Amino acid sequence: MTIEPRNLHHVVIVGAGFGGLETTHRLAGAPVRITLIDRRNHHLFQPLLYQVATASLSTSEIAWPIRYLVRDRPEVTTLFGTVTGIDAANRRVQLEDGTEVAYDTLVLATGARHAYFGHDEWEPFAPGLKTLEDATTLRRRILVAFERAERETDPAKRAALMTFVIIGAGPTGVELAGTIAELARSTLPPDFRNIDTHGTRVLLIEAGPRVLAGFPDDLSAYALKSLERIGVEVVLGQPVTDCNADGVVYGGKQLDAKTIIWAAGVRASRAAEWLNAPADRAGRLQVAPDLTVPGHPEIFAIGDTITIPAWNGQPVPGIAPAAKQEGRYVAEAIKARLGGRSLSPFRYSHAGSLAQIGKRLAVIDFGWLKLRGAIAWWIWGLAHIYFLIGLRNRLAVALSWLWIHARDQRAARLITQGSSKVMD
Repeated sequence: MTIEPRNLHHVVIVGAGFGGLETTHRLAGAPVRITLIDRRNHHLFQPLLYQVATASLSTSEIAWPIRYLVRDRPEVTTLFGTVTGIDAANRRVQLEDGTEVAYDTLVLATGARHAYFGHDEWEPFAPGLKTLEDATTLRRRILVAFERAERETDPAKRAALMTFVIIGAGPTGVELAGTIAELARSTLPPDFRNIDTHGTRVLLIEAGPRVLAGFPDDLSAYALKSLERIGVEVVLGQPVTDCNADGVVYGGKQLDAKTIIWAAGVRASRAAEWLNAPADRAGRLQVAPDLTVPGHPEIFAIGDTITIPAWNGQPVPGIAPAAKQEGRYVAEAIKARLGGRSLSPFRYSHAGSLAQIGKRLAVIDFGWLKLRGAIAWWIWGLAHIYFLIGLRNRLAVALSWLWIHARDQRAARLITQGSSKVMD
C-alpha cells in the first residue's frame, strides 16, 4: 500500500525528537502538508533521561504523546511506525509493515543509537541510555541490585551487587555516576536493615585522560574532584576490554559488578545506509552546507543523524540545541524554496555546555563565562525546566527537584518491568 500526497507540497519528517518537532513547529502556516513518522508515540526530553534511570523523575515528566503536541495542527498527520528504508529515486519512505509514504521533501531526524565499538555482544550486560525503555530498565537494575544485596549473605556476592560501573565520562556518564552515588549515600541509607548503602562502590571508567572532555580543562578538573568528593571512583586512561555477566575487565583485571551502564559512545541511525550516502566512522551522514544530502536536494538531514563543520569549522555537537537550530533552519529553507528564494548555509550558534555532577554541583561553559558549583547547578536546573513542554511538567519537575534538594528523597523509586524477577 502507498499513501499518496494530496495537493499541497508534502513534507515527510522521520523522527519526532528535538529536530523533527522543531521543523514541524516552524512550518506552521506554510503551504505544506506534513507527515510525522516515529517508531514511538512520544517525544522524549533526553537530557533528563538519566534522572528517570536514577529514580529522580517519573517517565511522564519528561515525555509527551506526539499526537498531543500536534493536536492543533490539522495539516500534520502522525504515523506510528518504523522506517526500514528510503526509495530516493521514487521519493518513497518504506515502513516495516510494507507501507510506503510518498514525499516531495524529506527530513531525516532519526537520532542515534548505542555504539559498542565492535563489541555489540556487550549490550546485554552494559545497556545504554537512549529511550524511556532504557531508563526504566536501568532503574530496575539499580534498585533490584540493592534489594538483592539486602537478602544476600555471601560478602563477595553482596559486594558485586553493590558495585555500579559506568563506562564513559561524558556528560551522561558523569551525571549518572554522581546521581547513583548520591542515591546510595543520601537517599537509601534509612530504607535498608541488612546493608549499609554508604558502602556502595560507583566507578566511572574513561578511556581518555579526563572527564567531560568537551569542557575546558579547569571545569573538567573541578568535575573530577567533585565526583571523588561525593564518593565516585574515577578511572582514567584505561579502556574497558570486556563486559560480561560477572562485571568488567579494565587494566587487565576483572572487577565484579552486577550493574554496568554504557555511556561511552553513540552511532547514528541507519539513514546513511538507506541512502547509500557518505558517512563518518560513527555512521553520521555528511551533509551539504544547506543540510541536504549530497545528490538529493529534496532530502534534508539534521540532529544526531549528521555531521557538518558548521561551528567555526568544527563539527556541530550532537546536543538538543543544535538539533533545534537545524530544525529551524530546515523549516525556513523549505518555506524559502516554496517562495522561490534560497538561504545562506547553515551556521551553528553555541549557547553553552552544561553538565550536572550532583546535588548543588554542576559546570557550565558559556565560552565567555565559566561557572561551577551551586550557582551553575541552579542555572542548569532553570535551563532544563525552561525547555520542558507544558506548565504542568515544569512545575512537577521543579517540585521533584526541590524535594530532593531539601529532603534527599526520590519518589520515583519504583521497580517495574517484571518486578518479581531478580537478576541472574
